[in-house]
Amino acid sequence: MNFKNRNKVSPDFSMSSMTDIVFLLLIFFMLTASTPNALDLILPKAKGKSTNTQSVSISIKKNENYYVDSKQVKVADIETTMRSLLQGQENPTILLRVEETVPIEKVVLVMDIANRNKFKVILAVRPQ
Repeated sequence: MNFKNRNKVSPDFSMSSMTDIVFLLLIFFMLTASTPNALDLILPKAKGKSTNTQSVSISIKKNENYYVDSKQVKVADIETTMRSLLQGQENPTILLRVEETVPIEKVVLVMDIANRNKFKVILAVRPQ
């Protein structure tokens, strides 16, 4: 008796079904991802330094006190102080220094003032 094995198992694996699943997942994530509405900020590079030496430093402490070039300023006077210090500069730049526990609303207030006046904002961060 000569029995032939009719059901041979192929050792090859077909990747076509796997690629279909990957493309469907890619399309799903592309359609469901939303783009956030954010202000355009120029963040400092880790290795480079800022070439603009004429900038105004604005610091916000955790007790929500505002300082413009190490002088304490009231919230209502920030815009006029920034305008007077950056008046006549070619590329007005603000260096924004904020402590970690400051609410984001206080930071957005300064960035909104800078955006209205077309000032460039650099957010100062500490290196890792």
